[in-house]
Amino acid sequence: MGTAAPPAGGRRATPPNPVKIVIAGGFGVGKTTTVGAISEIDPLTTEAEMTSAGIGVDDPGSRSAKTTTTVAMDFGCVTIDHSLKLYLFGTPGQARFGFMWDDLVRGALGALVVVDSSRLDDCYPAVDYFERARLPFVVAVNAFDGRVAHDLEQVRWALAIGRHVPLLTFDARDRLSVRDALLVVLDRALDRAVKEKKS
Repeated sequence: MGTAAPPAGGRRATPPNPVKIVIAGGFGVGKTTTVGAISEIDPLTTEAEMTSAGIGVDDPGSRSAKTTTTVAMDFGCVTIDHSLKLYLFGTPGQARFGFMWDDLVRGALGALVVVDSSRLDDCYPAVDYFERARLPFVVAVNAFDGRVAHDLEQVRWALAIGRHVPLLTFDARDRLSVRDALLVVLDRALDRAVKEKKS
């Protein structure tokens, strides 16, 4: 079998630049769904069956039929264009797996914090983590069943996030909605990089 011919003009195509994005948030907010909705490969997940040991510890809310949980990370990727490819790393949502976050976040350009507006308390640790780490992040309220429990201004006030942090709604099941949220993360990260270069 012969090798493929180079593109017209004799030059090989330049591979896209890899960019690491972290998908974070509380337990059962839709992180695994977010990665799976947009990944161009079958996403790598570390889902495990929830057991009786998690009762009272892992509670995704009364409306959830969730029977599995991420115990390490989710991984997927998506090519934005010929120059950019995103590698998505979803964090585990439970506090007892928080020790893994430093390794998952290392080298990331930005983060998407997924929020269930009916359980805002669950996302405080993620918001605090990225503020302390000074990593650009976007807060995305997952519209379960097409609606959110509180409007965005109420969510911003409750989470005490500044106006510089983008806050939006999205549908973790919808590829285009996830894409748009990730593009806001990229824009935020690029804006930070430009400001740091000027200073």
